[in-house]
Amino acid sequence: MITVAIVEDNDQFRIALEAIIKGQNELVLTGSYTSAEKAITGLPENPPDIVITDISLPGMRGTELIVRLKDRMPGTQFMVCSIHDDNDTIFEALECGASGYILKEPVTADEICKAIHDLYKGGSPMSPFIARKVIRSFQKPLISDVNSLLSQREKEVLELLAKGLMYKEIAGQLGVGQETVKKHLKNIYQKLHVQNKIEALNKFRLL
Repeated sequence: MITVAIVEDNDQFRIALEAIIKGQNELVLTGSYTSAEKAITGLPENPPDIVITDISLPGMRGTELIVRLKDRMPGTQFMVCSIHDDNDTIFEALECGASGYILKEPVTADEICKAIHDLYKGGSPMSPFIARKVIRSFQKPLISDVNSLLSQREKEVLELLAKGLMYKEIAGQLGVGQETVKKHLKNIYQKLHVQNKIEALNKFRLL
């Protein structure tokens, strides 16, 4: 039997997860929590094999929950189930100790069950979209080729970011909206094969 606990503040999705787990003979639901704070109190009393947690929770984030419980519950594996598919959130979760990451939409009951079994057997279940992002992070371009990848405007954005300017300040200096700045950064992340602005700046300084 595989014991599973849920940390999810969305009532509809939490109830659906509960029903999926209860409907499987080989799965046992040991707890269901609406916040990380409640989970931190309850989970250590009866550590399950697997915890399925959201990232955006009221109060403490799911990533902090994982960090706080990872050492206290060494036999428990954590799987994120979230709507967030941006690089920063994905890699934050994995770096904090999540062993799997699946997207809520679209996900089926069969996929949830398969992910639980894969994780229990030592795998790292991920939605295809998430897995592709992880793979891309290891496919680093040659530094000599990076400079030609970036447009002049993208280089300007990185230069201002390197000076410590906020998105709003960068937008003001370039005469564009904040959303445009964020779009440029998203393109930069993809071109440089990085997950966040710190990695982008580190690579930019090598050019």
